[in-house]
Parts: sequence; C-alpha cells; structure tokens
Amino acid sequence: MIIIGFANNTSKLLPRIFCRPPRHCAPIVRVAPNKYIMYQFVRRGQVAQISLNSRAIKLLRANGWQFINVDVAPPHNFMHRARHAHSCVALCKYAIGIYAPFIQTPRALFNMLQHNV
Repeated sequence: MIIIGFANNTSKLLPRIFCRPPRHCAPIVRVAPNKYIMYQFVRRGQVAQISLNSRAIKLLRANGWQFINVDVAPPHNFMHRARHAHSCVALCKYAIGIYAPFIQTPRALFNMLQHNV
C-alpha cells in the first residue's frame, strides 16, 4: 500500500509561483504495521527517506497534509527510478506506477487520484 501525501507548503520557488494548493506531494510506503517511509523529493537526483510512524502521520494531518491511499505495491526498482525524477509529482507517479504525461502539478495529481479512488 502506498499513501500519497499532499501539502500546501513548499520551500521551492517555482511551485510557489505556478502551482495552486496543494503545492507539494510525497509518496509514503508502508514497510511494517506501524512503520512507514516517506520519500521526500529534494532536487533532481536526490530523494530523502524519512522514517515515520502512525503518530507522525497524524501530526502531518494536523498540520494541513492531506492523504490519499493507493492500493498498489511500489515497483521493485523504485529507488533507481526515483533518482531520475525531476519533480515531486514525477516521484509519486513512479511510486504508483502510472504514466500520465499531462499530470505535471500536485493539484492535477490530487484531482486524478481523488476521482479514481
């Protein structure tokens, strides 16, 4: 199972200018019953892995994050492909295994996942 988290805040300049909320997204993969790993896009070629638990996800939700559950398993070569992602949206699309060339913003991904789930 993969959880896609969406946030309104970002430290990047271009999403602040061009994107409407939500401005950032990150895939969260469940690795154990109370253990999750969030893959945070930093820049092209660099993805940070952040360890989370259920309490941390509740704190993120309290701070304005929205979550959508996607019932797919991450691909076995996810980290290899994640290094080639050029945005947080591309990272999430790699994680859930979709090819949608016209989805380029977190808002478009949010709307697509919200209507398909």
